Amino acid sequence: MDLTTLTSFFMWCSIFNGGLLILWTLCFLLMPDLVYRTQKRWFPLPRETFDVVMYVFVGAFKLLFLVFNLVPYLALLMIE
Repeated sequence: MDLTTLTSFFMWCSIFNGGLLILWTLCFLLMPDLVYRTQKRWFPLPRETFDVVMYVFVGAFKLLFLVFNLVPYLALLMIE
């Protein structure tokens, strides 16, 4: 696999995962009651616990996105 293919791979991974992170964050910020009611059907949690869990998941996803998608992409751009 050459550097151009690898750079393109990480670019598309960053675009898709960044879009997913933005969509997830917007849903959680703009429609928190709808998200809570939808998830409450499968996981009966109190609202406060649900908010903490969602905040932790968004934060963990953001860290994983930065470490495993964006940083390798930027490093490949620098050496290319």
